[in-house]
Amino acid sequence: MSQVNVTRRYRFCAAHRLHTDHLTPEENRMVFGKCNNSNGHGHNYVVLVTVKSGGVLDLERLDGLVNETIVRRFDHHDLNGDPEFAERTTTGENLVKLIWDLLEPQLPNERLAKVGVIETRDNYFEYAGSAQPTGGSRG
Repeated sequence: MSQVNVTRRYRFCAAHRLHTDHLTPEENRMVFGKCNNSNGHGHNYVVLVTVKSGGVLDLERLDGLVNETIVRRFDHHDLNGDPEFAERTTTGENLVKLIWDLLEPQLPNERLAKVGVIETRDNYFEYAGSAQPTGGSRG
């Protein structure tokens, strides 16, 4: 049977602050602009999970897995407080890679094809495992 991919959409709301301890406060303001505000800011994230169907796909199982692993973890939380972001900045690039890393081991037989994160109207980030994440500007 030919390969068909299926994409499911999930949503969560989360806050974050773009900041790194590797830069001075002034450098952080220059690099991240208004997104470095010490009070943070939030987004209504949309996560697109694409899996290889191979004919039969249990969408209920996939929904349960993504809701338990991703949505519950991040919804109405500050991403900067997540342990996985202790050593990295909460950019869209890092978030999409983290979501991939959380889902990929739970989907058998390399079924995860790609993950996309829509952060804003203009910012979309995508990761497919072996490729580098892509996307727009930070915000």
